[in-house]
Amino acid sequence: MEGSFQGDLQIEGYASLFWTRDLNDDVTAAGAFAASLRRTGPEGLRMLHQHDSRAPIGVWDLAKEDHRGLFVRGRILGLTPEARLCAALVRAGALDGLSIGFRTLKARADDSGRLRVLTEVELWEVSIVTFPMLPQARISQFQTLQPQAA
Repeated sequence: MEGSFQGDLQIEGYASLFWTRDLNDDVTAAGAFAASLRRTGPEGLRMLHQHDSRAPIGVWDLAKEDHRGLFVRGRILGLTPEARLCAALVRAGALDGLSIGFRTLKARADDSGRLRVLTEVELWEVSIVTFPMLPQARISQFQTLQPQAA
């Protein structure tokens, strides 16, 4: 951990779950994020509030695929009013959705022809949102970080 500021909030959860249909009829295949994460690591992902590129609110320290999906861990930094508001809403339980921003590189239709299976994506950001496109994509844990002495 680089350093923490007063009000920093560490969060973690699943931003995407494999083989789980979202509200846009997309399903993410295992491995869809692997190449993108190899290229950028968590440093290449932005933490935004409601997908607003004008509102970075923190940093992702970990982003990895596991057996369930895309797991992320990061810190909402108490540096801006927007970030402090977001952290307060997470602490209160009023805001807990996670949502991915990406560009589709490879996709196919599923066997039924009704779902789009994402097999490779370029991952740009993971946002903290009110209503995630994948309703199960949620912050599962959070904890306030103690400020570190300079």
